[in-house]
Amino acid sequence: MKYKFLIYISYSYAVPIGEPLEKEILNQGYDVKWFSELEDGKNALSRKENVLNIKQAVAYQPHIVLTATDDVADFLTGIKVQIFHGFFAQKRPGKNNTFYHFRIREFFDLYCTQGPNTTRVFQEKAKQYGFFRVAETGWSKVDPLFPLAEKSPGKIPTVMIASTFSKKLSLAYNQEVFDVIKELSTSGSYNFKMVLHPKLPTEIKEKWKNLSGDNFTYYNTTDLIPLFKQADFMFADTTSAIQEFILQKKTVVTFRHTIEHDYLLNVTAAKNIRKAFEKATNPSKQLLQNIENFITELHPYYDGESSARVINACINFLHSDKSDLKPKPANFLRKYKVRKRLGYFPLKTYNKAFHIEKP
Repeated sequence: MKYKFLIYISYSYAVPIGEPLEKEILNQGYDVKWFSELEDGKNALSRKENVLNIKQAVAYQPHIVLTATDDVADFLTGIKVQIFHGFFAQKRPGKNNTFYHFRIREFFDLYCTQGPNTTRVFQEKAKQYGFFRVAETGWSKVDPLFPLAEKSPGKIPTVMIASTFSKKLSLAYNQEVFDVIKELSTSGSYNFKMVLHPKLPTEIKEKWKNLSGDNFTYYNTTDLIPLFKQADFMFADTTSAIQEFILQKKTVVTFRHTIEHDYLLNVTAAKNIRKAFEKATNPSKQLLQNIENFITELHPYYDGESSARVINACINFLHSDKSDLKPKPANFLRKYKVRKRLGYFPLKTYNKAFHIEKP
C-alpha cells in the first residue's frame, strides 16, 4: 500500500524536523507532501515542489499527518501524530508547576516521544485521557547528527552561541553578555559561531551580526547540525538547542537558565562567563558523567534511525485495533481557532482515530 503522509508545520525551524522524515518516507516508497500554516514556514518551503495549500491538503486525503506544531487541522483525514518542534527544554513551568511540553490539546492520536523522560509522562497522560497512544521513537531532527564524529582540534576553541526568543530568557538582549563576547572574539581567545531564534527582533539580530570578524560569524539558518559538529562547546540560555547539541556529549555553558542542572555550567552574571568557558574547555569527569546520564533519559538513540521508527510506528498505529480508544473531545474553541488561523471553515471534524485495515 502506498501511504500518503502530510508533514504539517508553522515555522521555518520545523523544516529540519520534517526533512529526515521526508527522506525516509520516500526511501520506503510512499508519498509525502508538506503544509505550513504560517508565512514563515511557507517561505522556508518555497523551493520544494510538494507543498500544498489548505484546500489541496484536504483533497490530498492523507493517511498520516506528521505534526511539528501544538495543534493541527482536525478536519484533515488520517491519524494526527505529534512529532514535536523541540526537545523538553524545561524553560519554565506553567500552571501547577507543570511544563507546557506535556500539555494535552486534544488534537493528536499518537505521540512519538523522544526518550524516557518524555515517554513516561505522556504514557501516564494516555492512561488519564484515553484517546491517544504513545510510541517512543527518538526525534527525526537529530538523525543527521549521527553517527557522532570526532572533531579535529582547532587553534582556539570554537563556541556555538544559541539563544531563545523570549526577552525574559534570551541572552541576546543582555548588554553585559554582548560586551564579554565582543571582547573574547576580538582578543582571539575563542572562535564564535552564532545563531539566533527567527522570532527575535531584527535590531537584536543586526547588533550581534555586527560583531562579525575573524573570530565571530553570524549564521542566518535553521540548519544547526553542521554548526553543532564544528563547535567544541555551546553558550546558550534556555533554548531547546541545548538538548540537541548535548547529544554529542559536549559541554554547554548557560546564562541564567531557569533551572539548575548538573549537566550544565550555568552562570548568572556576565563576569563569570570567561571562567565557565575555561571549565567547558576542560570539563571534569563528573560533568561528563552527568551529561551521559542526562542523554540516557533524553534521547538514548545513536543510530540516526529515529525517522524510520516514527514512520513504522505510524503505519503500525494506522492498522492497529483502536477499539479501546475514546473519541477525542469536541474541543470547539480550539478547533475554531485553527479554522480562523487558516481562513478555512469546514464543518467536518474527525474525533476518532483514522483506521485502515492492513492489506
